[in-house]
Amino acid sequence: MTEAYQPIARKQVVAALLVRGERVLICQRTRHQALPLKWEFPGGKIEPGETREAALKRELQEELGIDAEIGRKVASLCHRYRQDSEFELHFFLVERFSGELTNNIFQDIRWEALANLPQYDFLEADRRFVQDLSEGAIKIV
Repeated sequence: MTEAYQPIARKQVVAALLVRGERVLICQRTRHQALPLKWEFPGGKIEPGETREAALKRELQEELGIDAEIGRKVASLCHRYRQDSEFELHFFLVERFSGELTNNIFQDIRWEALANLPQYDFLEADRRFVQDLSEGAIKIV
């Protein structure tokens, strides 16, 4: 007897593109996190009952100590890391926030020029997006 097909639960994730002129904020995971020392955009998983925007606002408060004004959605993509791990990522523009930007959980945070993003070791799920962003195929400024 074979097991019935079990669809993978796709985790919903949001990420912020915090922009200052031609630069965007990127964050490096710590050595103790999953996928250690990889670069990413700040954000995280959407909790049950949260909208994407509310989840991103919460994540930015927790990770960076800021009260962000969540702007337009820039892109969405799906990525599967393993047979049982699939993510749907939603990227939002954040041009304004209040509060002191504080690194609460990352190894490092940096404001980096869009053209330089491919030089960083980003999470696999972000790589195509990073390439498109750096080449101007996705416009945020």
